[in-house]
Amino acid sequence: MPSSQANTHDREDATMADVPPSAQVDDQEMNEETEEEEEELPTRIRILPGSVDNAASFEILDEGHTLGNALRWVIMKNPDVEFCAYTIPHPSESKMNVRIQTYEGTAVDALQKGLRDLADICDVVSAEFTEKLDEFKSS
Repeated sequence: MPSSQANTHDREDATMADVPPSAQVDDQEMNEETEEEEEELPTRIRILPGSVDNAASFEILDEGHTLGNALRWVIMKNPDVEFCAYTIPHPSESKMNVRIQTYEGTAVDALQKGLRDLADICDVVSAEFTEKLDEFKSS
């Protein structure tokens, strides 16, 4: 095993240095996002050790089956994704692990696209629900 991989497996947490360059967000994009936030939020998603460009595992804190199953479904709709699954390691722990493997692109990109697509779906459902509720109330 190459020494860079051995070092990754020896540590409990992966750092951005462990993330392949193609999966890292550029500094300008990161600065624009942090300027919009008034207070810094705790990190809820981290890349687990042993991940590579096209195959990565992510730990998402404070989430369960509701997000896990919906996110898995949306990510699998992406034709560049070969595999996506989630697991709740233990019912008493408030975390979820997601594994993504891609044919093309990076696993980080697939996760980001999946989260954006799921947010868009939720926006459409919410707008439709609100519209129908308003129609019902006015009749």
